[in-house]
Amino acid sequence: MTAPWSSAAVREAFPPYTLRDLGQGVRRITAPNPGPLTGPGTNTYLVGEQAVAVIDPGVRDTRHLDTILAAADGRIRWILLTHTHPDHSPGARELAEATGARVYSHHAELQGARDADFTPDQLLDEGDVVEGEGLRLRVLFTPGHACNHLCYLNEATGDLIAGDQFMDGGTVVIAPPDGHMGDYLASLRRLRAEPIQRILPAHGNPLSPPIDIIDGVIAHRLAREAKVIAGLEQFGEPATLDALLPVVYADVPAALHPLAARSLIAHLDKLVDDGRVHHRDHHWTLIQPT
Repeated sequence: MTAPWSSAAVREAFPPYTLRDLGQGVRRITAPNPGPLTGPGTNTYLVGEQAVAVIDPGVRDTRHLDTILAAADGRIRWILLTHTHPDHSPGARELAEATGARVYSHHAELQGARDADFTPDQLLDEGDVVEGEGLRLRVLFTPGHACNHLCYLNEATGDLIAGDQFMDGGTVVIAPPDGHMGDYLASLRRLRAEPIQRILPAHGNPLSPPIDIIDGVIAHRLAREAKVIAGLEQFGEPATLDALLPVVYADVPAALHPLAARSLIAHLDKLVDDGRVHHRDHHWTLIQPT
């Protein structure tokens, strides 16, 4: 949410329709959709040598599709989705029609912002494995940013193709009803136990060292939660979202507050679930310990 996606340096580092070799059998093509939510654009990853898995085909764009097809050179066997937000999955069906590959995703359907036309060929869940011809990806169910969010762990290299679990240079938006802050934090914590060597996010450059990245995101979210609690204490009476937003996100440019409002709701929902905040008629009140 705070990534300087519009800078000239970022645009130069992530030109659309350009294949970048990231090593360890991974290549990246960034879709032509930069913006506040997508940073320099949504990364499409091609993983594998003999047989290729395409992860997050991105937006429906003919030139982006052609770049994927040229890079894979007839070797696409799987089309995998981390989740079905509209910057990740719309290109999947056309890619499947062009290659005959099957489209895989989690079974949950999003209720908020989503690719309404998306239909998978096969469903994936925690512990499933995508395997063949020198490639083995283990499926990790990581809800939080979206209720159908998956990550893919290359067990041979330790690469985690992480979708919107992480964002280079910023934080992802957790937007209810499909986003859930408690689930997001739980997903981050479970990733600490995985043998990850490098994180490949959907937006931006590879991230490492993994434990530092994971712990940093957890710390950031908990610090923001503390600001929510402090803001409610400051008001001392039922507070509205509009009143809390400039207090809790005083460190975020006002132009980004409409995006921040979504994550603020997610933080408040978590605090309600935790029994620390009461919610009634669009007002939130801190529950004082007895």
